[in-house]
Amino acid sequence: MDLLTAWPLPGAPALGAQLVASYAHPERRYHDGRHLAEVLERIHELSTHGVELDRMAVLLAAWFHDSVYDGRPDAEKRSAAWAAEALPTLVDRGVVDEVVRLVLVTEHHRPADDDPNGCALSDADLAILAAPPERYAEYASAVREEYAEVPDADFAAGRSAILRDLLAKPHLFHTTHARDAWEDAARANVEAELRSLG
Repeated sequence: MDLLTAWPLPGAPALGAQLVASYAHPERRYHDGRHLAEVLERIHELSTHGVELDRMAVLLAAWFHDSVYDGRPDAEKRSAAWAAEALPTLVDRGVVDEVVRLVLVTEHHRPADDDPNGCALSDADLAILAAPPERYAEYASAVREEYAEVPDADFAAGRSAILRDLLAKPHLFHTTHARDAWEDAARANVEAELRSLG
């Protein structure tokens, strides 16, 4: 996917280019342009399978959700702040507020059942969990590379806690299509990675 052609605000090409550049930062291994492209593709898949969503808000939130990613705390809050600063002259205030809210939802991936936009974005962001085993292995390895400075034992403990938290949820995914299409594969992948971490 050519990310710039997928940018949903053609009247603001400079902002689109800035976001593409942020995802292309050389220190990123997983949270990069490929991840953004995959999230956008999954949003399209959900939409074509009957998931109702505010397309502009969800797409913009996808673009901003990892716009700041440096391994430090509050990346989602800083990504949301960028959206809050950059968007007011480009879209309605209500869209800006929704984009900011949605970016913050991706911190914990626990949208309310009556939050269709949050459910769609969360599912698209976590769809990597249901990837074929080879792609999942690439994802897990890339996440480890993003935390290369963290000792193995500490990384394993932290990553295991995240994976156990995911598995503790009644469902990894919130939309009907994602549950039907991705839930079983995702749980198998996460359980396998958890075993590998000891």
